[in-house]
Amino acid sequence: MAGRNSTTAVIDGSAIVLSSLCLVHCLALPIMSAALPIAGVWAEAEWVHRLFVLLAVPFAFLALASKYVGYLTGSLIVFGISFLAAGAFVEVLHDYEVSLTVVGASLLAAGHGLRWLKTYNPPH
Repeated sequence: MAGRNSTTAVIDGSAIVLSSLCLVHCLALPIMSAALPIAGVWAEAEWVHRLFVLLAVPFAFLALASKYVGYLTGSLIVFGISFLAAGAFVEVLHDYEVSLTVVGASLLAAGHGLRWLKTYNPPH
């Protein structure tokens, strides 16, 4: 059981860090771009958004395959990754990209956090 818990901790911890980086990218880089022009280039780079989503997908699928995924946890993860993908890949939603990404990253982090809590405090 210890191996499964440590694997879960790595998966969920990595996913939460990735979601946090996504939020920092969306919210902090535009502010930093006023002070540092190179940050503006990174804030507008479409490939960065798409890379974050592509990195998040395997973690989401690994989490969904876990026995510690209930309806709420699974829904948070599925909706989170869906919002991220919509913001990064659906061109007609480009005007809503930041909002979709912030909501998606928050939902995804919440889902992984909830799964992590269930892993270390499973029901008896």
